Parts: sequence; C-alpha cells; structure tokens
Amino acid sequence: MRQNLIYCLLSLPFLIMLVWFYLEKHNIKKRELKRQQLRAQPLPSEYLNILQNEFPLYLRLPDELQLKLAGHIQVFLDEKDIVGRDGLEITDRVRVLIAAQACILILNRPGNYYPGFRSILVYPSTYIAKNTRSEGMLQITDTSTRAGESWHRGPIVLAWDHVLKGARDSRDGRNVVMHEFAHKLDEENAAMDGLPLLPTPEQYQQWSQVLNAEFKVQQQKWVDGDDDVIDSYGATSPAEFFAVVTETFFEKPLQLERYHPKLYEQFKQCYLLDPKPWAKSKD
Repeated sequence: MRQNLIYCLLSLPFLIMLVWFYLEKHNIKKRELKRQQLRAQPLPSEYLNILQNEFPLYLRLPDELQLKLAGHIQVFLDEKDIVGRDGLEITDRVRVLIAAQACILILNRPGNYYPGFRSILVYPSTYIAKNTRSEGMLQITDTSTRAGESWHRGPIVLAWDHVLKGARDSRDGRNVVMHEFAHKLDEENAAMDGLPLLPTPEQYQQWSQVLNAEFKVQQQKWVDGDDDVIDSYGATSPAEFFAVVTETFFEKPLQLERYHPKLYEQFKQCYLLDPKPWAKSKD
C-alpha cells in the first residue's frame, strides 16, 4: 500500500510534464495552422496601397518575395499589439509600415515571428527616455531623446516620424524599425551580444571571426574619425554593430559588399537573402 502511494507521488510530476508537453504541442500545431491560413489570405487592398505608395523597397522585391512578405505581415499584425503613445492614433498605415519593415528581416529566416514579446509602443516623434545607471553607491538618472529602443525581453518602442522616413527612404542605410527588430533577433540567442541564431551550427565560428575583426576595424575608424558605409554608432557595442550592419545590409548592399565583402557574405548567410538585385532596381 505504501509502495503504491510512493509510486503515485513520484509519477505525479511525470504526469504533469506529460500533460504540459501534450498541451504545448497542441498549441504549437494550432498556432502554425492559423499562421498558414493567414499567409494564404490575399493582402487587403488598402494594405497593398500603403506598401505601393509608402514603401518603395516592396516594389523592388521580386514577385515571390512580395508574396512572402505579404503573408508575414498578416501573421505579424495578428500576433503583435501596436499601441499609440502621446495621442498617436494607430491606423492601418502605422501598423502596415511597421510590420513590413520588421518582416523584411525574416523574409527567408526560419523562426517564430520575434518571440518573447508582444507590444510595440509608438510615439508621434522622438521621445524622452529616462536612463538610470549606478556609480558606486549612487543611482544616477538622466534623460535622452530617442527614435527607438528595444527592451530586453520586453516591448519595442518607436518614433512614428522615423518609422515613416525609414519606409520612404530605403537607400540611406538608416531604418529604425530594422535596427530595433535586429536587436530582437539578437536577443533570441539568450544575450543581446551581436550573435543571433544562425541557420546552421557550422556558421558560428566564421561569424565570430569575421564580426569580431570587422567590429575592431569600426572601433578604430570611430576613434580616427574616418567615414565608412557603416554608421559609426555601430562601433559602440557588438549588439549595436549587428543592428547597424543589418540596416546597411538591406539598404546599402552594393556599398557594403564593395567595402566589406566578408561581412556582407556573413549577413547573406544569416538572413538567407541577397539584397543586391533590389538595390539595382529603380524606385
């Protein structure tokens, strides 16, 4: 009798784990089925008009990638909450342009539509953010103006005027949406350290070698005041380097490949895309 009781108690955690595993597997299947249905639906005409009128990069994509982006947009908008701050009204225009720029990064990447957070907070323009840091026993708080930020395991914050500028000008190498969502890809690999999840295990060694070498080059150029196709902000940390090079990769691919061919090749393998043909197309 006692042995039976002990057996039942010992097996209870196993049963709980088994039930949890079953429910989780069921939820994943249900979610994937819904995603397939969303991707199969035609993009609403009003969404398509927004892309055609305000996002020239969409028009430069080949037909198959336009179709894939449309599907990703519908899943993204179903799974993320876009919330206006300081009186900003969240219209279809706001939602579609954020989704389109974010989903460019995951066009061909296997993944889970930026897991780990749901909310995107959007201010009308650059906003004031508080920064708190410790110096010994002191807590120091100051403020700075920002166009965007990505909170670790938390929401993304964006300034709408910068979102719109990034959508309309896709050749200047600056895109706040791509930048902040690159941080979310970086975050999927535990720490935000400039090392995202890569498609194959074999890529990690070469990625680390090339990125570390290129990051040191950018740091020296920053110290010397030398210009580069990669914005100098990328020299501030490995995480920022990955996010800034992501902007450059999608918006200035020809220049990036010319001046940093090894880096360009690594980002091609990371994103499973080659944006050079898009850059050669006229808006």
